[in-house]
Amino acid sequence: MHVLLLKEPREGGSGPDPYIKELASRGHKATLIPVLSFTFVSLNTLSDKLFQPEQHGGLIFTSPRAVEAVKMCLEDDERTEQWNKDIKDKWNAKSIYVVGKATAALVGDLGLIPLGEDTGTADVLSRLILQREDTNILPLLFPCGSIKREVLPTALRENGVPLDTLMVYQTAQHPDLEKNLKNHFTEQGVPASIAFFSPSGVKFCLETVRRLSGQQLKQIKFAAIGPTTADAMTAEGLSVSCSADKPTAEHLATGIAKALQ
Repeated sequence: MHVLLLKEPREGGSGPDPYIKELASRGHKATLIPVLSFTFVSLNTLSDKLFQPEQHGGLIFTSPRAVEAVKMCLEDDERTEQWNKDIKDKWNAKSIYVVGKATAALVGDLGLIPLGEDTGTADVLSRLILQREDTNILPLLFPCGSIKREVLPTALRENGVPLDTLMVYQTAQHPDLEKNLKNHFTEQGVPASIAFFSPSGVKFCLETVRRLSGQQLKQIKFAAIGPTTADAMTAEGLSVSCSADKPTAEHLATGIAKALQ
């Protein structure tokens, strides 16, 4: 069966996308259509903060894109050298919190030791942070995007854990989204299943998907990468056939395969 994945290709990955691979191993053909485009901002400020680890109690990453922003701050050879010499070790002496395996892997590529890769959601990560940190620490540095949920900042604020939030990228609709969706439906027909990977994806795609699917909308098995995205789909009146137990290719592919049986 044909599955449409409304997501960006994985960061810096060579070889097939893990989601396409996992679905293929279960006998389903999948296509990716990128939904979002990103613009990086405030990189000078981020760079200054990264190179003064003594002013923060740790780092929080809830998206691969935020890690990419850090990577961009290290592109200069001199900075990379300084990072590898002692800066990353100073950060590793503190806690580096992450949501999910994809973000954890990218954090590992920077030479940092991630904590919390199994948390899967910002909600669960905030509970881990509250277990480990107290209110008299230095602020945790949280580079994030323009569309971030307030769950984590609110939980930390309510419990008095200091946070230094810095917006490092802005999220917008991918310029070719409508055209790519239209071409896909024209060439491949209505997919058996459509997977959403973020509330923004639901916001930017749903109207077009509804229009292109017409009467067949009810036959599509809609899948979500996790509870936050599933909530956004339900709020728009979509019936969610499956939500991945954990935000990984394997878990989502298992859920979709089951829904398509």
